[in-house]
Amino acid sequence: MNSALAAAVQSLRGRRRWVESLDGLGGISVPAERVRTLCSAGDFRAMLLQLIAKARQRILIAALYVQDDEAGREVLTALYAAKSACPGLQIAVFVDWHRAQRGLIGKAASSGNAALYSEMADRLGPGVPIYGVPVQTREWMGVMHLKGFIIDDRVLYSGASINDVYLHRFDRYRLDRYHLIDSCQLADSMAILMTGVLQTNAAVCRVDSALRPKTQSLRSAIIRFRRVLANSRYGVAAGAVGQREVVITPLLGFGSRDNALNSVILQMIHRAEQRLVLFTPYFNLPGPVRRAIGEKIRQRCRVTIVVGDKTANDFYIPPEQPFSTIGALPYLYEANLRRFCKAHQDAVDRGLLDLHLWRHEKHTFHLKGLLVDDDYALITGSNLNPRAWRLDLENGLLIHDPQRRLLDQHQAELESILAHTRRLDHHRALDATDTYPLPVQRILKRLARTRADRLVNQVL
Repeated sequence: MNSALAAAVQSLRGRRRWVESLDGLGGISVPAERVRTLCSAGDFRAMLLQLIAKARQRILIAALYVQDDEAGREVLTALYAAKSACPGLQIAVFVDWHRAQRGLIGKAASSGNAALYSEMADRLGPGVPIYGVPVQTREWMGVMHLKGFIIDDRVLYSGASINDVYLHRFDRYRLDRYHLIDSCQLADSMAILMTGVLQTNAAVCRVDSALRPKTQSLRSAIIRFRRVLANSRYGVAAGAVGQREVVITPLLGFGSRDNALNSVILQMIHRAEQRLVLFTPYFNLPGPVRRAIGEKIRQRCRVTIVVGDKTANDFYIPPEQPFSTIGALPYLYEANLRRFCKAHQDAVDRGLLDLHLWRHEKHTFHLKGLLVDDDYALITGSNLNPRAWRLDLENGLLIHDPQRRLLDQHQAELESILAHTRRLDHHRALDATDTYPLPVQRILKRLARTRADRLVNQVL
């Protein structure tokens, strides 16, 4: 074996070992008092704008999109104002390439959010570059789903994107999780991947300009970019943990093989002994996750799953509004949940499985992540579904808290979430398929008849 090949093999072996055990993970030690949990979309918006206004070194943002609406314009205006107040400020925004250039699903065709970016750049100058990150040549084949706001030496992490409902503008919010971490080392680790892997790649292009290349012309560059992503990870190093510290490990997830984020999720589930809490907005668990949870239930570990009611799903269309095909998705997820509950009804009856449905007026639900026993927590933008598992570029932050310094914060966050839930005590408490609106029934029957429901569950 030549030296180059041997080095490559060793690199792959090392990476595989890196994702196989929580005990072998590197991490960044952070004083527990520098980790703060926010519990509302309004608090998230206020903190984001406050941090932007005070920034003096850098603002790096990763989100699926920045919407052309009041909240999106508010955040972009704040970025331009910060740049004007501090000309040396480093600013870069990373969004999904495809999502930036289309309108909302079910709405009229448009040039998407990129039109806003271009208009503001023309009017206010080039100080806020916005980069479109193409994970695939088609949006349905995978998107850039990284999350994180790096502002000076702080990381504001949430699964939220930027629009009116995520930031609780006007009278609606979409609930997510929000954590503020004051750590220069963590901020640097995440910033290096943004600027050193994303920003410099030939496949990544500015979307704040009207002169954008066609996706087809980027095809070869995207293929090469995918290879780069498959071999990328955040840089961390193992170190001692003080009595008042937690260890935070940033994780990158991409593809179905050697996916560090997926591996850690499974390791967390397998590690649970007394309590496992899982948040997901769309009940469509990947097979390995579903099987691992089933094994935990058999081992008599208490499992809590919090998922949005179908009416709290962002794809839900009220009966009084015109129906479109995308509106069938919440019913498909509810049907998945009903089958899961039926399969584990005995565990539900014995109190080993708690299924909580979140619903609060006309608001929506977008939570993701895990809590394991009292010492591990994962905050992530991953939806914990097959699409996130196989297609999208994801990230997350694993928090190891051996001294339980953050236990009160985790418990307060959980209680605030559960305040608007009801426990599902029987699968029959969920609507049956034959009670769904007729257009939904027809779509679901057609999907089942052609077995296309399996494909839909893989890509949505």
